[in-house]
Amino acid sequence: MTDLTIALDVMGGDKGPHITIPAAVLAVQQTPDLHLILCGTESVIVQHLENLNSLNHPQLSIFATTQVVEMDDKPAVAIRSKKDSSMRKALDLVHEGKAQACVSAGNTGALFSIAHFVLKTLPGVERPALISSLPTQNNDKHVFMLDLGANVFCDSNVLYQFAVMGAVMAEEVDGIDAPRIALLNMGEEEIKGSDHIKLTAQHLNANSYINYVGFVEGNDIFSNKADVIVCDGFVGNVALKTCEGVARLVFNRFKDILSQHLIARLIGRLIAPTIKKLFKSLNPDQYNGASLIGLRGIVVKSHGNANIQAFLSAINEASKEVQRQVPEKIKVKLEQSLLHKD
Repeated sequence: MTDLTIALDVMGGDKGPHITIPAAVLAVQQTPDLHLILCGTESVIVQHLENLNSLNHPQLSIFATTQVVEMDDKPAVAIRSKKDSSMRKALDLVHEGKAQACVSAGNTGALFSIAHFVLKTLPGVERPALISSLPTQNNDKHVFMLDLGANVFCDSNVLYQFAVMGAVMAEEVDGIDAPRIALLNMGEEEIKGSDHIKLTAQHLNANSYINYVGFVEGNDIFSNKADVIVCDGFVGNVALKTCEGVARLVFNRFKDILSQHLIARLIGRLIAPTIKKLFKSLNPDQYNGASLIGLRGIVVKSHGNANIQAFLSAINEASKEVQRQVPEKIKVKLEQSLLHKD
């Protein structure tokens, strides 16, 4: 195995190989020590690589599979009936030590279930979590948020584990010393929130190895008050989708305003470069690549409707986690933190 080997589920996602394979070619062009294993239908992969003049690229190899996990497949069906799918084989390669990470834009529920089944969780981790970085009002910083939808309900023990895992991501991926950890709640006061949120806060407060800064509300997700924000998957997914919807609303309203009058259109042309730069910095593609952390291997989930740049970002995220040895760091940190849990 070369210095860095990542298995790609190239059939997953809304557009599959039309997006994943061009992104793979770009990734190896940018990173000389990167080797990508393209898991999927061989004839389809060959055709796309030929179109990109990359069929015999030394950093790309093909792992032929006969099945595809569809976006509407139930997780149980994907586990039982699609053992030769591109998603399953990409995860099998990680389990077998033939790849150091897996990247997929496929069915989120299926990816979570198969990854949990194949790779298992780290010692001390009850459930894996879906984590991603989001922009903040400080242009130079972003915030990690978990769980974004893998677990609908989480008790205080699971939320505590999420806080520890999130801290490791901030430390190792972003190089933040003593990252600020916050719990997403309905208010900043200690008396607010559910019993399990309050109990999680007590556990975090009692651990000197965790830099716990308290509760944050939904309107402070992007305020740079914390480096890691912890919540259960139901709350995290709703919060994320709401923010994405508001961002689209603002962008579309802004375009409508600039197109209504001649003067507005003229002003729009003058400020267009600045506006493009602003929205590029807030573009979800720049933050694409949510990671399933807490597993005995690295799994990065790209958006189902990701474009080439977005899937490339997911590959780059997986590369960083491999280089930083994130699962091993989580294991060590969790062992240390559990010893100091109140």
